[in-house]
Amino acid sequence: MSTEHMDTDKTRKPRAVLSFWPPELVGQIFTPEAIGRITEAVDVDPEQVVTDTDSEATRERLAEAEILLAGWGAPRIPPALVPHLRAVVYAGGVAATCLSEPAEHAARGVAASNARSVNAAPVAEYTLAQILLAGKRAHWAEREYREHRRMPERSPDTGNYRLTVGIVGASQVGRRLIELLRPFALDVVVYSPELTPDDAEALGVRVGTLEAVAAQSHVLSLHQPLLPETIGQIDARILALMPDGATLVNTARGAVVDEAALIAELRTGRIDAVLDVTHPEPPAPDSELWMMPNVVLTPHIAGSMGRELHRIGDSVAAEVERFASGLPFAHPEDLRGPQHA
Repeated sequence: MSTEHMDTDKTRKPRAVLSFWPPELVGQIFTPEAIGRITEAVDVDPEQVVTDTDSEATRERLAEAEILLAGWGAPRIPPALVPHLRAVVYAGGVAATCLSEPAEHAARGVAASNARSVNAAPVAEYTLAQILLAGKRAHWAEREYREHRRMPERSPDTGNYRLTVGIVGASQVGRRLIELLRPFALDVVVYSPELTPDDAEALGVRVGTLEAVAAQSHVLSLHQPLLPETIGQIDARILALMPDGATLVNTARGAVVDEAALIAELRTGRIDAVLDVTHPEPPAPDSELWMMPNVVLTPHIAGSMGRELHRIGDSVAAEVERFASGLPFAHPEDLRGPQHA
């Protein structure tokens, strides 16, 4: 197909290329129905998945691509290999990760979309579950029940009614979690430098400094991005401010917590922790986190997995349909600016 024909034939479907590694991810993310929607909207062979930029066959496919459908493990594609590229739809958090020189792609007018807000849903759901379980002290009760084989004593402070939940980071996950917490009789307080008073009012939450939020939260849930200024942000000073019996929940990034300081605080038995992420991940084989009775460790399961991946596939299909119809993306990403997962 000539370039002239590609530019002038208004009835032709846009040419698309899939790029994932391993290629089996395509079958895990997209249901047959989602693949059908995509092939109806664009010209793509779902059996041909780009996994590198080295082979001649790959370069030929990329040279004709107008829309790139990429995801985890996709190779970084330079502008020179995709001269006709108009859009990228990324089945993950940051579309720029599958492009080398993303700013140059942006300067050429390449639009981008990612599934970050879609993936926020299962993380927020997992966190909601852990907050409610922490309020009931369910993990502690299970341990006591199993160990002593009798009914454990019940603290008058147990329960979720008027429990104070602190949220660090009004990210997409943080905001989704706030929505999920709304039906419950909980007091939600947020620390986020980007949160304006109007935003807080719209979300129906109180705001405070990191210190103030930590000091009043029965459950402190972390949702900040991993940036130079947030590495080790939850340090010994912040942990010491948490009330006795409080629970720290981390579904953000392991490195936002000073792990040595957390282990030192956990040794006292004063607080609990639910850690879906750690740094390193998994913890070192000899880490105390494996053995501590007041720690719940889960293997990074809060994000999309199994059938939840289909939500991402459906979102990608919807974005492809919007692109083919000439509509702007519902979940756009600016390739020129810094991106934070």
